[in-house]
Amino acid sequence: MEPVALTTERLRLTTFTPADAEEVLAACQDPEIQRWTPVPTPYERQHADDFTGRTVPDGWRDDTAYTFAVRPREGGPLLASTGLHHPRAGTWEAGVYTVAAHRGHGYAREAVLALARWAFTDLGCARLEWRAQAGNRVSRAVAEKAGFVGEGTLRAAVDFRGTVRDCWLGALLPSDLGLPSRLPYLPSPPEAV
Repeated sequence: MEPVALTTERLRLTTFTPADAEEVLAACQDPEIQRWTPVPTPYERQHADDFTGRTVPDGWRDDTAYTFAVRPREGGPLLASTGLHHPRAGTWEAGVYTVAAHRGHGYAREAVLALARWAFTDLGCARLEWRAQAGNRVSRAVAEKAGFVGEGTLRAAVDFRGTVRDCWLGALLPSDLGLPSRLPYLPSPPEAV
């Protein structure tokens, strides 16, 4: 797939390019990003160069990951990074981090919702998942504000730097955003207590 640009009222989401390496390097020095996301640690210039120059374009070309730099709509600094990855039977997983200096303004929620609408309308995604290491309350808050419904904890479901950890799981369906689904959905009836 060729990279696309998405816009919201305040944001513009575009693919990362090698020119973004310096901002990615600076963002990924944040201990919170290193604590909760699988970026290399220590995060060095070669990692930012590889991410912007190889990993991101390869994901678009191979249709395995669509990663976006999130900036103000009229231009400006990197606010966040968001993307879709790991397609599984019509399901994609959304991920996001916000640059430390720009947290608390709702950018992550807004970017994830733009990404979700695009996934449901243009990619035919039937289900969008959010996963985070158990304990990552900031990520959970973003997911919940974006409308993801928590579905539980998956034991030993994430390999994080050589250690398996539990992760929280949530999902967003097209109907959660008032959008049609490519397939009809028949939820299971509530279980009797």
